[in-house]
Amino acid sequence: MVHNRYRTRGGEERAVDLQMRALERAGVEARLLEADSQALGRGRAARSMLRGGRAIDTGGADVVHVHNMHPEFGPRALRSAREQGARVVLHLHNFRLFCSIATCFRDGEPCFRCHGRFTLPGLVLNCRDSPAESAIYTSSLALHQPAVFESVDAFVTPSRYAAGQLEELGLSGAVVIPNYVPEFASESNADRGEYAVCVGRLSPEKGFEHAAEAARAAGVPLKIAGAGDASYPGAEMLGHVDDVPALLRGAAMAIVPSVGPDVMPFAALEAMSFGVPVLAFRSGSLPELVGPENCVPRRDVAALAAAMRALWDDPARRKSLGEAQLAGARERFAEDRYVRDLLALYRGTQTHA
Repeated sequence: MVHNRYRTRGGEERAVDLQMRALERAGVEARLLEADSQALGRGRAARSMLRGGRAIDTGGADVVHVHNMHPEFGPRALRSAREQGARVVLHLHNFRLFCSIATCFRDGEPCFRCHGRFTLPGLVLNCRDSPAESAIYTSSLALHQPAVFESVDAFVTPSRYAAGQLEELGLSGAVVIPNYVPEFASESNADRGEYAVCVGRLSPEKGFEHAAEAARAAGVPLKIAGAGDASYPGAEMLGHVDDVPALLRGAAMAIVPSVGPDVMPFAALEAMSFGVPVLAFRSGSLPELVGPENCVPRRDVAALAAAMRALWDDPARRKSLGEAQLAGARERFAEDRYVRDLLALYRGTQTHA
């Protein structure tokens, strides 16, 4: 496995760590080759992006599974792995093959202006908040994209939503393998929950300000857990929380108010795995994950407040919805299913989305 860790840790870091655990428990010999963007200066990162990264020594691996390859590894790592006889898998947790900031989110809205090798909008809009960086990243993506496509045997992404969006951007045939969660509650305790909860990075695309506004309107106490400097009136800001399971066990509901094109947020998966009913905005993969009936229109604070209040006032419904989502999570996001699909992908027998 190959991964360039991000400067700001997020769900992809969690997915990589969980994949290593799952492979080891399944008896698959696996080694992690990693770089860390926190240790890279901007100059070194820029030079690496422009030259297409670096070659790697696979050590005779049968499969090289790459997560984030930018900026340290890049297409040169993919090509070198292929030349050493490995089956090359590229895991797309976001839209980094086309988007210089990977999230396809800017100015408060999803943005898919860049597609295929047409990355000029990312330069014109200065998406990296630095003209030099924007020029380097957009030109590198366009320049090296053919080498990426030629060097990868299988592309994989966590949701049907992401696979469909990637196809519109210029990558067809991505295999869908949802992430997994490592544990499940025996039952839902949401009927005894004492607050609503949001968990995640405090960044604009997560939409936590909308959850806080809705909670104030609904009269529902809200706790927000996540690293970042933001503060939202009406919500209890917990900062980084080490024991998220304990926080979820005391929750009546979880709110996932993403306004960006989330590929598969762990905030939703983990809440469901603990039997905490999830309400969300109709954005990205969220309808696919939690059910369209549990989503309200994106940015519709009044609709979210009404849904929160109705669920808050009905403990029996909180428990029944928590149980239903828990059962769905056990079926769709269990480790054995994940390993089975992953090994089929490695053998080349996994079907496309």
